[in-house]
Amino acid sequence: MRAAPAHGAPYAVRVMTAEDSAPAALAARLRALRPSLGPVRLVGVDGHAGSGKSTLCAALSRTLGGAPVVHLDDLASHESPFGWTGRLTEQVLTPLGRGEPARYQVYDWERRGYIHSSVVEPAPVVLLEGVGAGRRAVRPHLACLIWLEVDREKAWARGQRRDGAALAPFWESWKRAELRHLAEDPSAPFADILLVPRGGTCQFRERKPRTPAAGG
Repeated sequence: MRAAPAHGAPYAVRVMTAEDSAPAALAARLRALRPSLGPVRLVGVDGHAGSGKSTLCAALSRTLGGAPVVHLDDLASHESPFGWTGRLTEQVLTPLGRGEPARYQVYDWERRGYIHSSVVEPAPVVLLEGVGAGRRAVRPHLACLIWLEVDREKAWARGQRRDGAALAPFWESWKRAELRHLAEDPSAPFADILLVPRGGTCQFRERKPRTPAAGG
């Protein structure tokens, strides 16, 4: 289990790197972490929709030699975009914590049902990607929480360009749901690493971990 950063704790380290070098710099940090879920270093990658989480995780996965990625979009649904905690716990976290493969149902966003499935092996690093990856119910299982510090409106605009006009009605409902979720259960204040893309460079802001109480 990770030593959670104190809410609002100061940044301990600021590192600037080229954006295409960010995955290698992050991978080195992640490999050095202690396992947090059985034999697994579970790494949450959170941020607004459209902030680049999936792109970062794809690059991280390659850099880490094929680290599995669990996309929270696969566990969510139209009716319950953030109601996936029980499904994640039962189908992913519990088996990985036992060192067993996690077999979970995957939602089909076009056919509107959990009609596919996926398997994640208990690899040394498993990436958990999506809005809410750092929610309070998940944080105790994380070795590290990364938040992509991208302006909300810019991230949403990027996501809408990616998805096209046909999904505009969905995006309007998603924005309301995301705002509500992050107001009730924010992730960014508890991130171990804030990753700030800036015009071809990335800044890492690492928070100081909270010091455990004596005897704790």
